[in-house]
Amino acid sequence: MTNRAYNFNAGPAALPVEVLRTAAEQMTDYEGAGMSIMEMSHRSKHYERLNDDTQALFRELLGIPDNYKVLFLQGGASTQFAMVPMNLLGEGKTAGYVLTGAWAVKAYKEAQLFGDTFAAATSKDSGWRRVPDVGALRLPENTAYLHVTSNETIEGVQYMEFPETGGVTLIADMSSDILSRPVDVTRFGLIYAGAQKNLGPSGVTVVIVRDDLVAESPNHLATMLRYDTHVSANSLYNTPPSFSVYIMNLVLRWIRDGGGLAAMEQRNREKTDLIYKAIDESDGLYAGHADTAYRSRMNITFRLKDEALEKAFLKESEAAGFVGLKGHRSVGGCRASTYNAVPYEACAALAEFMNDFRRRHM
Repeated sequence: MTNRAYNFNAGPAALPVEVLRTAAEQMTDYEGAGMSIMEMSHRSKHYERLNDDTQALFRELLGIPDNYKVLFLQGGASTQFAMVPMNLLGEGKTAGYVLTGAWAVKAYKEAQLFGDTFAAATSKDSGWRRVPDVGALRLPENTAYLHVTSNETIEGVQYMEFPETGGVTLIADMSSDILSRPVDVTRFGLIYAGAQKNLGPSGVTVVIVRDDLVAESPNHLATMLRYDTHVSANSLYNTPPSFSVYIMNLVLRWIRDGGGLAAMEQRNREKTDLIYKAIDESDGLYAGHADTAYRSRMNITFRLKDEALEKAFLKESEAAGFVGLKGHRSVGGCRASTYNAVPYEACAALAEFMNDFRRRHM
């Protein structure tokens, strides 16, 4: 695979080359079954073993205790925006949401359809350049949970520390930075993440949920929208996205064999430092969007000093083999998504391109 693009897409995003090679080798014959994982029954011993092994890998990498379940669902994080309040926001309760950008706002708006909610904190006044101060949150006694979005892909803002909530359940959308660094799962009641950024291809959503919260699923909910449905069926109530789970299994093995989450965090820091340095030392040609203390290690957002240069930068970068550098359509600008599978060499190449572009246009 020598003709690989420099893939900085925000999602679906880069996958490890080693994973792609293994998948290619097993495409027609998975573990001697004479067929691919996509062709076999999800009730087969092969798939049940894969399902269980993938759960075990999550437990190993994140140190997930026994009183949590690992679920593989469908519908993306956007379905979890609804499932969380549907299952956990009971009558007489309220839910708090910390608003840090577009995805946190989407989750908040969806929750408003199902019960009483409130904005516990917001960074809208900063232009979504930071995480709001959550060090002194005062939550009502009837707060069912506090929801945070750990990393905002559009604005490039990331939590460095999560809020202390006392006895209130903390819930996190970690779609864009899960497994990029160590996290203490016991601080959360529920974590969810779409796979298509750091875990694998689109199609599967991981939910890590504490046992006591599963018991809160109301009886009146549709069967497929209840967490207890999927817990009791071990994520096999209906036909799962088997190929997505399979690739995710290979990605988890790649992370484990590469040293685990501490090593992954170090690599992410080293490679993103290259690009942030190119921004900071550009004499004003590039300007990062996020405040320095909240800069994402997954999504680097920046602008050029004028629109004409920005268009030239994007056009030249595409011609040079860089993919996905155009910012989200809602905000424009530029964005380099540097998820786990984006190699150091790609980030070094982008930093060099940015430096060269600066020398030619300053």
